[in-house]
Amino acid sequence: MSSFHIYFFVIFLMLAGVSYHIEDNQIPSLCSGQPGMPGSPGIHGSPGLPGRDGRDGRDAAPGEKGEKGQTGESGMSGERGDRGDQGLPGEKGEKGEAGECAVAPKSAFSAKLSENRSLPPSANEAVRFDVVLLNEQGHYDAETGRFTCRVPGVYYFAIHATVYRASLQFDILKNSQIVASYFQFYGNWPKPSSLSGGSLLHLVPGDQVWVQVGLSEYSGFYSSQKTDSTFSGFLVYSDWKNSAVFA
Repeated sequence: MSSFHIYFFVIFLMLAGVSYHIEDNQIPSLCSGQPGMPGSPGIHGSPGLPGRDGRDGRDAAPGEKGEKGQTGESGMSGERGDRGDQGLPGEKGEKGEAGECAVAPKSAFSAKLSENRSLPPSANEAVRFDVVLLNEQGHYDAETGRFTCRVPGVYYFAIHATVYRASLQFDILKNSQIVASYFQFYGNWPKPSSLSGGSLLHLVPGDQVWVQVGLSEYSGFYSSQKTDSTFSGFLVYSDWKNSAVFA
């Protein structure tokens, strides 16, 4: 075989190979034949890329209202918060009305026996110190010899007696109760002697205080131009709680 024939044969083979790769699974139109058997399924490919988001759905009709649930348990108390800032000062209030002038309650008296009394005081009766020396509030009654409390508080009462011609025993009474007793024996001395006594008492309005001779033979109260027998009393401090004003 000559080189020409060989060269022609090689070109033929090359053209046949190119024709075979023109279309897969197709027989060139130059050669007519029957279709081949279907091939086996291929291997699954790798997952594709995520698709785009779908469109929003339409709003549905509102559902029916559900039943009310049970009340839950109380929660624990929270921590105490920080103290807040101080508020601004308030506005100044209006001036009040003028009040009454406070006057301390007063109660005091002093009285003495009349000079040269002919009859001695009767036993178990109030001694009537009938000459009033001081009684601005009118709390002592010279007709009865009794002091009547009008201002509650603590009082001091004092008796200064001149003793002459007889022994003397007298009591200080509060509402018929003896609170203090004093005695002076008379021994036929040519001159009068003296006897004094006193007591602090707490009184309420209506209480009465007086001096009384216990026995008729011990009634030696005496009074003259040069010597006296006196009964005095005054308020030490009051118990007024509602008001310091006393008229």
